[in-house]
Amino acid sequence: MVLEIIYLKETTSTHKVLISKLQNRELKAPVALVADKQTQGVGSRENSWIGYEGNLFLSFSLKLETLPQDLPKSAISIYFSYMMKEVLNKSGSSVFLKWPNDFYIDDKKIGGTITKILNDEILVCSMGINLKNSPEEFSIIDINIDKILLIESLFLKLKEDIFWKDIFRKYQVEFKKSRYFSYYDKMQKKKVSLKFARLLDDGSIELNGRKVYSLR
Repeated sequence: MVLEIIYLKETTSTHKVLISKLQNRELKAPVALVADKQTQGVGSRENSWIGYEGNLFLSFSLKLETLPQDLPKSAISIYFSYMMKEVLNKSGSSVFLKWPNDFYIDDKKIGGTITKILNDEILVCSMGINLKNSPEEFSIIDINIDKILLIESLFLKLKEDIFWKDIFRKYQVEFKKSRYFSYYDKMQKKKVSLKFARLLDDGSIELNGRKVYSLR
């Protein structure tokens, strides 16, 4: 896989810009956008993600046909988030992945992942991680890591063609940490504790007799 990486000094949102350029056929997958600064970043539930300069703002696109055959669409964000987590762990970070795709240091969120599928053909995956600065209620990564090296390391890992079953087996163990947190339930429109949640093999959870997916 040859993936073109386009570096931008500043943009509104790598996620929105990449989707627009793919839809307008100005770019085609596989391709990635990286920005030093974002002015209108997108977080989970369409919330804004504050784009302090020096942090990681990355969006990349891949053809769905190139993803592992055993990877459910409902697990895509977990799959790529866990890969990034492993890259950071290998560099010395204690970061872990809170269900479904939030990066945490201790009890503070430092970043997250959102995904979107275009025309049942193209995946767009976007990650934001606080490397240098964060709002008061969040935190930053616990290591000093070069942004370009981090991106290159992630894309090298993507070339390994790791199966979902291998990621899931490891994430099952880490999921225990998620039980100390909550998630925002769209149906109930409130935060719900993950204490008694059971992780299913498609990346969803079973909680209070209901199956919950995260399709971010």
